[in-house]
Amino acid sequence: MDAAATPAATATPVDVRRVGARGNLGATIAQFMQVAHATQGHDPYWVAPLPLIEGQRLSPKSNPWFQHGEAAFWVASRGGKLVGRISAQVDQAHLKIFNDATGFFGFFETIDDQSVTDALFAVAFAWLRERGMKRCVGPFSLNINDESGLLIDGFNCPPRLAMGHTQPYYQRLVEASGFTKVVDMRAYLTPMDTGLPFKQLKWLKRALDRNPTLAVRSLDASRYDEEFASLMRIFRAAWVDNWGSIPVSDAEAKHMAKEMKLILVPELVSIATINGEPVAMCLALPDFNEMIRDLKGKLFPFGWAKLLWRVLTRRTFVSGTRVVLMGVMPEYKNKPLGSLLALLTVGHVREASLKLRMPVCEMSWVLETNTQTCHSIEDIGGRVYKTYRMYERSLA
Repeated sequence: MDAAATPAATATPVDVRRVGARGNLGATIAQFMQVAHATQGHDPYWVAPLPLIEGQRLSPKSNPWFQHGEAAFWVASRGGKLVGRISAQVDQAHLKIFNDATGFFGFFETIDDQSVTDALFAVAFAWLRERGMKRCVGPFSLNINDESGLLIDGFNCPPRLAMGHTQPYYQRLVEASGFTKVVDMRAYLTPMDTGLPFKQLKWLKRALDRNPTLAVRSLDASRYDEEFASLMRIFRAAWVDNWGSIPVSDAEAKHMAKEMKLILVPELVSIATINGEPVAMCLALPDFNEMIRDLKGKLFPFGWAKLLWRVLTRRTFVSGTRVVLMGVMPEYKNKPLGSLLALLTVGHVREASLKLRMPVCEMSWVLETNTQTCHSIEDIGGRVYKTYRMYERSLA
């Protein structure tokens, strides 16, 4: 059952308060995080984030995104009940690259009520206009290197690590607020036990025989920082021309490396090299959402012990993975060798996944316009099972 407003409730004014504002005018971060429970807690497929992790994500002291970005957060209530939330962001890293007076919205949650949605967007738009923004794009929580897009298809299964989940009516409410589609992002569910087509196997073997300097290996955990720096170098170069791409800063890369290290399995990270130089990579992570789904956002009194055990035994506890980073250096893109490098790295991860008994992988997100990657994933058995949409709206 969707979180919907009753006729009596709709007659009560919507009260929107900014997180951190002084006195009775302000809302708290705890209330901001609790909104998602109020709007999606009824959904068996929704995975409640852990407050400790979510709080650090929203904190300028903990999240290096705030070194180049500014954000504001609001909570909507009606009759004393939490009914919605939203954020608005201005990212100087984005503006430096695109110079397009574009701000963002994110962390959008609401009951099924257009008046709540309109009230939330009204404060977000006003905040963005005050900062000279002429266009709003989203949802980003907080930018394109974080959770991105509004789920519009694939509501009947849980989201995987760092992917969002919303209710079907969110799309209707957002579009009624004047937003239109920019681009769709696809999430592919890919079985790891399907073999490559015979023609690809034959081509792959021939290509390897002709390229003795080409090799593929797993991440070397003993040189973790150096290896992760290589992954970031490839990722930054490979994604530079993608829609809305913003390079990961050094501080963000360091923060990402620290977070991933807790659950990363070296065998699930493949690096292709030519003459020993890393030129392509594929990084899959065990699905953290599988570890926390039944905790329902609570670590106490016993959730912390369960989580610790699951992190320590992730190789046996988790059945699925998500490819979160993948890339080939630009000089090899759109060339036969580039396709070979992609196949090698993905194939290496597939073999490791089977050995670790993690038979299903989500490859996400992939722009619908990236036809080469879409076709490559489909060739190895991947199917689109979730679609996330990016929206835009003029603030003029």
